Amino acid sequence: MFELKFSKSLKDRKIKRIFEKDIDPHDVLIDSLAQKKEEEIGITEKKFEVPLSKRILWFFLVFNLILILILFIKTFQLQVLNNKEYVAKADENKFIFSSIKAERGIIYDKDMNQLVFNEPNFDLVLNKKNLPEDQNEKIRVIKEVSEILGVDFNEIEKKIEEDQNQQILISENIDHQSLIVFETRIDELPGFRAQKSSTRFYKDAEIFSHLIGYTGRINKEEQEAAPDYYSISDYIGRDGLEKSYENILRVIPGKIQTERDALDNPISQKLISSSESGKSLVLWLDSDLQRKVTQELENTIKAIGAKNGAAVALDPKTGGVLSLVSIPSFDNNSFSKGADPEELKDLLQNPAEPLFNRVISGTYLIGSTIKPLIASAALEENLISPQKKINCEGKITIPNPWNPELPTIKKDWTIHGLTDLKKAIAESCNVYFYTIGGGYDDQNGLGVVKIKKYLDLFGWEAKTGIDLPGEVAGFVPDKDWKKRTLKEVWVDGDTYNLSIGQGFLKITPLEVATAFSAIANGGKLLQPQVLKEIIDGDKNMISKNEPKIIRDNFIDQNNLEIVREGMRWAVTGQNSPKASSVILNSLPVSAAAKTGTAELGNDHYNNWVTVFAPYDDPQIVLTIVLYDVEKLQAAALPVAKELLNWYFTK
Repeated sequence: MFELKFSKSLKDRKIKRIFEKDIDPHDVLIDSLAQKKEEEIGITEKKFEVPLSKRILWFFLVFNLILILILFIKTFQLQVLNNKEYVAKADENKFIFSSIKAERGIIYDKDMNQLVFNEPNFDLVLNKKNLPEDQNEKIRVIKEVSEILGVDFNEIEKKIEEDQNQQILISENIDHQSLIVFETRIDELPGFRAQKSSTRFYKDAEIFSHLIGYTGRINKEEQEAAPDYYSISDYIGRDGLEKSYENILRVIPGKIQTERDALDNPISQKLISSSESGKSLVLWLDSDLQRKVTQELENTIKAIGAKNGAAVALDPKTGGVLSLVSIPSFDNNSFSKGADPEELKDLLQNPAEPLFNRVISGTYLIGSTIKPLIASAALEENLISPQKKINCEGKITIPNPWNPELPTIKKDWTIHGLTDLKKAIAESCNVYFYTIGGGYDDQNGLGVVKIKKYLDLFGWEAKTGIDLPGEVAGFVPDKDWKKRTLKEVWVDGDTYNLSIGQGFLKITPLEVATAFSAIANGGKLLQPQVLKEIIDGDKNMISKNEPKIIRDNFIDQNNLEIVREGMRWAVTGQNSPKASSVILNSLPVSAAAKTGTAELGNDHYNNWVTVFAPYDDPQIVLTIVLYDVEKLQAAALPVAKELLNWYFTK
């Protein structure tokens, strides 16, 4: 390091320079002045720059290395470890992605009559991150929106603050006038946009509501579970076919990418993917039959004062649902268009339970409807010859082992005389079925275990698997259930009751129709299906629902034919002067039927009928139940007659 030094004596320097003969006159003058200055301030020889110590140099070196290392690590973190995250954030600020909406799939009946329509509408949606950061500007924007919508400012502000979602639905189905105002002033309202949507309109809503169901606004969890399909303003299936086939009916939205500059102005747009409309459904449903069933059922319920009713018609060859009616019904448009909260509250709290689908979810005591199934079981077990006659004197007397003076008497509805199996079905003879169900005198009975076994084979204790939500399984009691639930032992009287469809047994109308379809078609228990085909927007078939066999050949064909003949006698009255369904003998086609009356107490009953026709080549199985009918009357049978007469002459 260079060091500047002053000599101890300027005089010595002068002498030296003189001897070296290298001094100039002006140097002498300068030296003199310097000497004088030295004497004035007392400067002696010293260093003006001191070299840094090695310790300090090492400190600065280590500090710089640490700083460089920190910068390198942070750079590595930003550029490598968190690269995707920050690139995404950059793109999020640079690009806006918007959805291209398409149409939800349509629903048609078997004749391609359209039952569901899409009605266009617009919703006001807010992207919270695009709201102005300045609080005053933010308030101004929200106030303008509230004025356009005619909604209280505090209500909108509260919704924005409380909703944790980035995308918020501010208002749905905005009116045309408000839409025009928003479109003209949208640049002044950052964060807000009018998003095109559509709502469902259901034709003849109350006639088809339990079958078709309805849609409702999607919730946060559902939207986050499938963000590629839904936005926060979308509708999703909530009940019926709309729910069962949501994945088929729903839209696959397209995407548009809009690039923005630093001032949030659009630079360019790019189509990322095209939208795809939902697929459409073609049903087995006969919509004219559905209307007729609804009309006749409503009129009869009103006329006789029953609480409610249900009816279902199946194609016994395919399992296709031709009609499904539950009374009372409801207007499913109320949910799609956003009904008044009070209106929805009244609907949900209605004691008549109009939302309840009684065909698939209602379980009822069935009465004598069970008898063809008990007859099938007895024949299959070789318990009785179909020609053997039992003397039906109007009652059976069951001895009481604890008190002989107090026997149990099980009565019939009339005296039938000597009765074989076919006549027993045709006249609905209780004594005959008490005997083959529980046993009496020298005739052995099936017993509860075998009765339950065959009822299970006919599907009376399992869901049918119909393609509608909310189905429940029927219930067949047994010894273990009674002991476990009621803390009581099973007695013979319980078996007798079960043999004629009384007691604790409860079955859905759909399970009844499905079981009788197996009798009609010769032994195939088919899964009921509402959907027939899936088609595209050009009505080209994509897939078809083939018949689905639940169980086959579980009852011998010959035994089923005997049971079928007994049901036919119920209509014709052959060898059965007290046949239960002779009013159906005037139909334009041959039919077979079985009625049922289940006691509810206080002279109130469930009234049933199940019919299949034509007898030789069944095309329809119709089951009707009227619940809580006052007094003993054949209420369901006249409804069946009117419907089938119309069906085969229309």
